Amino acid sequence: MSTIHFVGGEKGGVGKSVVSRLMSQYFLEKSKTFSGFDADQSHSTLTRFYPEFTQPVNLDIFESTDQIMERALEDDQQVIIDLPAQSERFLNRWIEENGVLDMCEEMDISIIYWYVVDDGIDSANLIDSFLTQYYANKNQGNLKFVAVKNQGRGTNFTAVDAAISKHAALHSTTLQQAILPGLHKETMRKIDTLNFSFWGAENIKDKNLQTLSLMERQRTRVWLKKSYAMLNTIFTTFTK
Repeated sequence: MSTIHFVGGEKGGVGKSVVSRLMSQYFLEKSKTFSGFDADQSHSTLTRFYPEFTQPVNLDIFESTDQIMERALEDDQQVIIDLPAQSERFLNRWIEENGVLDMCEEMDISIIYWYVVDDGIDSANLIDSFLTQYYANKNQGNLKFVAVKNQGRGTNFTAVDAAISKHAALHSTTLQQAILPGLHKETMRKIDTLNFSFWGAENIKDKNLQTLSLMERQRTRVWLKKSYAMLNTIFTTFTK
């Protein structure tokens, strides 16, 4: 059974592409078949770091976005879509006008929406709006939701927690949440400057190349271990 992973969040700069890159590396290391779609045309971050597995997609054009479903139906695989900020209305239009949720339910395709937030009030307000719409949709089908609190973009998620708790109480349910640990900012900046995949950041140590230092590689290794544990927890919860 294929799973489609929408990695989104209406606010820019919260770390959506970091989560998409992390998930790509996770599936590679787990030897799972996956395909990446980069909808963030202004940055093309996922394409830059995982070019062999990623292709661009234009959410404004149905024929382009249709590739997501077509890929998920090809064979059992993980399909990752790195969404840009302020893309919700385009994605919703494609889902609603094409009956995507019904189609996924019929074809036994799961959808996980990873909603990435920082600790700002803007993120709290935006996730509140998203959850209002999420629960207004009576046909969620195979659609699952995860709030990803990115500690690389702050540590005080009180406002975000309040928004999530409000909707959980209103609908007598439990909303999945995940904490993405923060990686040392200078280490992450160096990984990006060197255009390293997370595997490259952890493993490349050629003396003839510019690479991360010993301790930078170690910091990356520890961060990946914690981050993979977070993904394992979520995937285990959804497969129960």
